[in-house]
Amino acid sequence: MVHFVGAGPGAVDLITVRGMRLLQEADVIIYAGSLVNPELLQYAKKDCQIFNSATMTLEEVIHKIEEAEKEGKTTVRLHTGDPAIYGAIQEQIDELKKREISFDVCPGVSSLFGAASSLQMEYTLPGVSQTVIISRGEGRTPVPEKEKLSLLASHQATMVLFLSCAFPEKIKEELLQGGYQEDTPLAVVYRATWQDEKIVRTTIGAFPEDLREHNISKTALIIVGEVLEGDYERSKLYDPIFTTEFRKGTGE
Repeated sequence: MVHFVGAGPGAVDLITVRGMRLLQEADVIIYAGSLVNPELLQYAKKDCQIFNSATMTLEEVIHKIEEAEKEGKTTVRLHTGDPAIYGAIQEQIDELKKREISFDVCPGVSSLFGAASSLQMEYTLPGVSQTVIISRGEGRTPVPEKEKLSLLASHQATMVLFLSCAFPEKIKEELLQGGYQEDTPLAVVYRATWQDEKIVRTTIGAFPEDLREHNISKTALIIVGEVLEGDYERSKLYDPIFTTEFRKGTGE
C-alpha cells in the first residue's frame, strides 16, 4: 500500500493527525527533501527506510515503491503542503495504476493557507474579492496560453502565486498588463510557518526591489490583491439585520 501524504506548510505540528499516524506506521518513506521539513521524519520507526526524492527521478521513485510492494511493506510518499497543488502526484498515481499498486491520498495544509495565517488575513472579503486564483508565473516550465498571468490578473481577484519569486520583474510586468495598479498591495511570505519565516509587505511596483533586498528567490508565495489592505463590507452571516436559516434578523 502506498499513502500520498501532505506534510503541511512547514511547521512540524501542522501535519494532520492522519498524516502523522501514517508516518509512524510506514516501512518506507520517500519524502520531497527540497521542501518538506526533515523534522517530520522523527515520526518514522527506527527501522524505516527513508529516501530523499529531491535526488531521484520519477522512475527511481516508482522503482523504490515496487521494491517495497514486493516485500509487503507500506510506503509513505511525503509531499510538501497539500499534494494536490504542484505536487506532481498525478504522474506517480498513473504509474501505480499501471502496476495495480493500491494507494490513497492524505490531504495536508497547503502553504497557501499557512501564508494566510502568517499574514493574519482572509483571502475572501465581501465587497473586495470572492475569488482566489492560484497560479504561478511562467519560467522554465510553460503555462497554457489561456492561463497567462496577465489574463488571470484581469479579474482583479485575490491571487496567490507559487514558484514565481525567481523572476519578479516579469511577474510585475504581467500583473500590470492585467490591470493591477503599481500601488496594489502585495505580500511575499518566505517559508510560511517555518521558524525562519519571513514576511515582506509591499506593492506590485516595489516588490522586485524588495525581494532583492531580502534575498528571496524561492520557497515563497506571492499574494496580490486589495484583501491585504482594502476596506470591506461586513459579512451578512453575522449581520443583525440579515435573516438566516438559524436566526431571525431585524430587517432594518
